[in-house]
Amino acid sequence: MNILAIESSCDETAAAVVRDGRQVLSNEVLSQADMHAIYGGVVPEIASRNHIKVISRLAEEAVKKAGLARSDLDAIAVTAAPGLIGALLVGVNFAKGAALALGIPLIPVHHVRGHIAANFIAFPELEPPFVCLAISGGNTAIVDVRDYTDMSILGSTHDDAAGECFDKAARVLGLPYPGGLPLQNLAEGGDDSAFRLPHAKIDGHPFDMSFSGLKTAVVNIVHTAEQRGEELDRAGLAASFQRAVSDALVPRTMDAARELGYDTVVVAGGVAANKRIRADFEAACERDGLRLFVPPLKLCGDNAAMIGCQGYYEYMSGARAGQELNAYATMDIDRLTF
Repeated sequence: MNILAIESSCDETAAAVVRDGRQVLSNEVLSQADMHAIYGGVVPEIASRNHIKVISRLAEEAVKKAGLARSDLDAIAVTAAPGLIGALLVGVNFAKGAALALGIPLIPVHHVRGHIAANFIAFPELEPPFVCLAISGGNTAIVDVRDYTDMSILGSTHDDAAGECFDKAARVLGLPYPGGLPLQNLAEGGDDSAFRLPHAKIDGHPFDMSFSGLKTAVVNIVHTAEQRGEELDRAGLAASFQRAVSDALVPRTMDAARELGYDTVVVAGGVAANKRIRADFEAACERDGLRLFVPPLKLCGDNAAMIGCQGYYEYMSGARAGQELNAYATMDIDRLTF
């Protein structure tokens, strides 16, 4: 089964062709990061307009690079939620038009489910059930993945997502957008115990998280040093920040796996590319005797291959959408219909 997949939930326009869920025939991604860097973050209107400019050409390129013709496509999968509403609408409306023109099924996909599915592409041996930490610029959640389309959130952030916190910490440290990689590079030369940073706990919700206090602490440390004319240990602050984020994510995920009795931990999303978080998960899983799956860097960020993979499993479970399909800025991962 050949699925053309479309992803446009934020500032990457992506199109891919995936066969039978796990074989990626093509995976095209156009990033807008340089356009948004001058603003220090994604500008939704600019993102939407640029999706419109390139999405048709990119889809054609994905089909061509897959070595297929349009008539070889069996279905179209598209990210319908969550994300920037204007950006999502570009992808959804393109997919609706293409499905109608080709007379093939349209499959709506939840963006976070797609990130989880990136691991199915990278690791053919991986099958549910498992616990997954989904961490990106817009989402941070610990997910009970009971089956390919049967999932529920065990815990999530009450405010900022981990990736958003990375970007804001990087900005105040004078680093370019997107901030994850520059902050990681800065932290490599720093002492992760140089600063005492807050570690939030949510009473009665052991798997929930909060990053707003951590973000505010970093901002205050930087501004205080500036106001006093003091030299700031930027590398130490970056390293301490990474440690604080990892300390919020890794133990909670490991506790969730133990509570459910799972022997497998999965990490997904853009922040899964962070070296410190990956290393801490490796150490924790080795200590506890659990299997760990983290996708390669090229599948951590937003891409359409992961949408095509998850789209296949959604299709097999009976998911279909008509021309009434809409996009949604927010949506729970366990919602069964769009």
